[in-house]
Amino acid sequence: MDNDLTFASRRSPVVCLHGCVASNQPLASSIGLDILKRGGNAADAAVAIAAALAITEPCSTGPGGDAFCLFFNRNTGEIRGINGSGRSPVAQTLDYLEGRGYAAETPPPPFDALNVTVPGAPACWCDTVQLFGSHKLSLREVLSGAVELAEAGFPVAEVAARHWANWVAALRSDGKELGGDLLIDGQAPKCGQVFRNPSLAQTLRELGKHGKPAFYQGRIAQAIVDIVDQNGGVMTLDDLGRHDSEVITPMSTEYKGVRLWEPPPNSQGLAALLLLNILENFPLKAAVHNSSDYIHVLVEAVRLASSDAMSHLGDPDHATIPLETLLDKSYSHQRAQHISMDRAMKEVEPGLTTGSDTVYFCVIDSDGNACSFVNSNYMGFGSGLVPKDCGFSLQNRGACFSLHRNHVNCVAGGKRPYHTIIPALLTDSATTSQKPRLLAALGVMGGFMQPQGHVQVLLNMLEFGMNPQQALDAPRVFVQYEHKTEEWLVNLEEGVDQEVAEELRRRGHRVNWPITGHKRSQFGRGQIITVGDWWNPSVSQTDTQSRVLWAGSDPRGDGCAQGY
Repeated sequence: MDNDLTFASRRSPVVCLHGCVASNQPLASSIGLDILKRGGNAADAAVAIAAALAITEPCSTGPGGDAFCLFFNRNTGEIRGINGSGRSPVAQTLDYLEGRGYAAETPPPPFDALNVTVPGAPACWCDTVQLFGSHKLSLREVLSGAVELAEAGFPVAEVAARHWANWVAALRSDGKELGGDLLIDGQAPKCGQVFRNPSLAQTLRELGKHGKPAFYQGRIAQAIVDIVDQNGGVMTLDDLGRHDSEVITPMSTEYKGVRLWEPPPNSQGLAALLLLNILENFPLKAAVHNSSDYIHVLVEAVRLASSDAMSHLGDPDHATIPLETLLDKSYSHQRAQHISMDRAMKEVEPGLTTGSDTVYFCVIDSDGNACSFVNSNYMGFGSGLVPKDCGFSLQNRGACFSLHRNHVNCVAGGKRPYHTIIPALLTDSATTSQKPRLLAALGVMGGFMQPQGHVQVLLNMLEFGMNPQQALDAPRVFVQYEHKTEEWLVNLEEGVDQEVAEELRRRGHRVNWPITGHKRSQFGRGQIITVGDWWNPSVSQTDTQSRVLWAGSDPRGDGCAQGY
């Protein structure tokens, strides 16, 4: 039954002093916390969690996918990041795809081998440890917890088991079969069933010993090329061998005394910043949380921000993106004028709105460093293609490309697609002469829900005084465009009042209410760690300098926050 998942239990925020991790799986959180206790920092722990989640939730993440991270250095106040997204094969041009019979209206099916892009996650893991890690632990030591977990096995958690089975069924309905490394006797493991992945243990062991060359050259690279070739794709050893991560400087925008940091294009971090800039033009604090007025403004702002993001976002190596113009406050003020409180806008240029499965997690260590990290296969197991004896599936991120020839996100050889995954950090709005003060590491996974989720949980804290756990518990809204009907759909989670849904319909919105049970997964799964309780309106600004860490983990997932 879809309605068998309820949130009757109550979670308190985790409060601690010396370090905190929050992820979608308790075993992964424990592995990350162990790294902190062994002297590793936030970056080391984040990579350990990423590898552990590849074991426990292969229906969302793994070495065959991509990753992005942001890292806050407490000593310098500097925020840098890594874009760990892979490129399309060089041979995969628009002309090639059209020669295969594909077009803008009829692209390759989502699970097709032609949608496999070079996996960027393993390089991102290695580079995160090298650039941002403590250097007290080797990469092999950082990955050791995940290796042990894969070899010994673990009981599959409830939500993960549900997604595992759903994505296996989705692949089979498309005529695809998931590789046997990720099944038990040909079936998805059930909740509580012990799953082992010795092949992935070996892959991680090789990565820990030899670093990036272990993945992008040799046995693993050949296995990737072989499985893609056998299924009609065009990836080569050269495509894998030329991959490298990109060190990035994140974008940001100021909102009422705080600054939200997001990764730049090709990621959709721009969409979250555009959304926040538009919402700044409305007195949100005067509205009741999740009232019809509040949700109406949020929905209309999402529609505007999404249309801008989809019109301009792509690989910056292949296009010029007018970031300064888009993030100018006067531009967002102009966009906000399109919103009427009485009636939904009739037409807004839509973009992509496909969902995805992803994992988000964050770490703050005892020195005050923070790492915000996202890892994803895109749609469940991605393509479902599992390289021989490797223990992971290959992503289908190429499904995000457009086949419209003049579109900024049009497919091309060696190009990165529009990317949905976005980790975030929050600081105070320090001047250029001051070091910014870290306020939070936060994120909400879930495809095109991610920028909407970032802004909703942030506003829950900033405008409505919720602690991190309350901010994640609160019912959410997901605005999506349905291509079949060419209409915007407003999905309201159970907990939003029926009267609100009816009033939104009266204003012209197409509303889907209530979303219950496992279908709530469309609203994403988030994690938040804050430094101090600055979100508490009864605490003075001086008191918010506290070094106490407050953390929450999304009840829509299996995970938890842990501290020490």
